Amino acid sequence: MTDRSNIYFFHNQSTETINQIASLHELAERYGFTIVDHFQQANIIISVGGDGTFLQAVRKTGFKQDSLYVGISTKRELGMYCDFNIDDLSAMIEAMTQAKIEVRKYPTILVNIDNEGSFYCLNEFSIRSGIIKTFVMDVFIDDLHFETFRGDGMLISTPTGSTAYNKSVNGAIVDPLLPCLEVSEIASLNNHRYRTLGSSFILSGSRKLTLRVVANGNDYPTMGMDNEALSIRHVEKAEIQLSDKVIKTVKLKDNSFWEKVKRTFL
Repeated sequence: MTDRSNIYFFHNQSTETINQIASLHELAERYGFTIVDHFQQANIIISVGGDGTFLQAVRKTGFKQDSLYVGISTKRELGMYCDFNIDDLSAMIEAMTQAKIEVRKYPTILVNIDNEGSFYCLNEFSIRSGIIKTFVMDVFIDDLHFETFRGDGMLISTPTGSTAYNKSVNGAIVDPLLPCLEVSEIASLNNHRYRTLGSSFILSGSRKLTLRVVANGNDYPTMGMDNEALSIRHVEKAEIQLSDKVIKTVKLKDNSFWEKVKRTFL
């Protein structure tokens, strides 16, 4: 990180967190970094909180392509995006001074709603019934009509997002070195009239997934981008594909994705 010196801290405004941030400011300045007041001036963006804060940091700073993102946890345990703990400043110093840091690039997905607005997601995009009733979507892979889905909703995740909401609906965990999308069903209805694949499936990063909502009185779905709701009421079509944006994150050399998976789930 020798060519990067401007740091922007992203965090909540609680008194406890602000007090904790003071020690990080001191550490950064001691090692020659400059603290900036706006993320557009930064080439290092440090999220202080947890994985949810990290997702918000990426979103609120516009998926910044010329910056490195760093996750610092304020909790006892580290997260999937947080390699450092705020109570262990010595580990940060050792990592900075002894070249124990690597840069990892995480893929993102691009969601286009009715050709009117595009949105990026680092973890996942979800689309679910907005009322207590199943809803129907025609599912297309590229130009192929793959299935007609009826159920509560569908979830499309990145490899890093595969450990989050996707895992809770029995989706597979995917290595982030694979540029791909994972598509998982949420409570699909399968009987002699309606039939879906019934399992998660992986799409190459070169493919496009299209979800076309069938108007049956339930065409106002609830949509989510990572940990944030999407405020669009009437939806006809959502197109999802791997984007050309990647999130460059700082990680410890001895803390790979699969080491994080083992630490978190096993």
